[in-house]
Amino acid sequence: MTVRGTTVDIPTADGTADAYLAHPDDGRAHPGVILYMDAFGLRPQLKDMADRLAQAGYAVLVPNAYYRKGRAPVVELPPLIDLEKDPTIFERIGPLLATLTPEVIVRDADAYLRWLAESPLVEDGPVGLTGYCRGAMLALRTAASHPDRIAAMAGFHGGGLATEAPDSPHLGAPRITAEVYFGHADDDPSMPAEQIERLAGALTAAGVRHREEVYQGAPHGYTQADTTRYDADADARHWEAVLDLFKRTLSA
Repeated sequence: MTVRGTTVDIPTADGTADAYLAHPDDGRAHPGVILYMDAFGLRPQLKDMADRLAQAGYAVLVPNAYYRKGRAPVVELPPLIDLEKDPTIFERIGPLLATLTPEVIVRDADAYLRWLAESPLVEDGPVGLTGYCRGAMLALRTAASHPDRIAAMAGFHGGGLATEAPDSPHLGAPRITAEVYFGHADDDPSMPAEQIERLAGALTAAGVRHREEVYQGAPHGYTQADTTRYDADADARHWEAVLDLFKRTLSA
């Protein structure tokens, strides 16, 4: 299937978010998906992932969550991201992550979902979410804040999803109606075993259809082929999981 990728601008309550849109180039509307970026931001790697989802029959929107600080790329990155070799990368990204408060995430999700609903390239009806690293948190908060709009939500190597904070993302579980999948990284300091258990418990107590798996031997960031954390086997497993989820819950 031929895929078309373009940059689009999305009006939000706080300005204009630039985003990448990938969709089948067949003149028809397709189920909508939001792909939430990891901490490194909107870049060619995420566009490639969106193109792959579009080849499966979806209209995929990848917003630049850092748009308040500029258009993508907000942070210049090397072709291969290696935090051990250059820790200053995360020093530059840290302040950007801090801007993504729960309130900001919900406001932005309003805009993204409204844009999808108005696009002739997107079918009417609920959409799917998939998020990576910090994007898993954005996806979880979006599923909780917009239950009538989300049919499926997947998160991969997410961190801080079930902390003891009063605004922890997992506390939104009772509002989720989507089917949920998490692929956790093995031995991930940002998502230790106790948080995985707390997240599972919250989803179960809320009656959310969900599945959580720990990808043994896979490091945090295992889906990102432009980083030294990439794990090809875990990435392949991630693609099987997300495509299966969307095939069962969306109408592509």
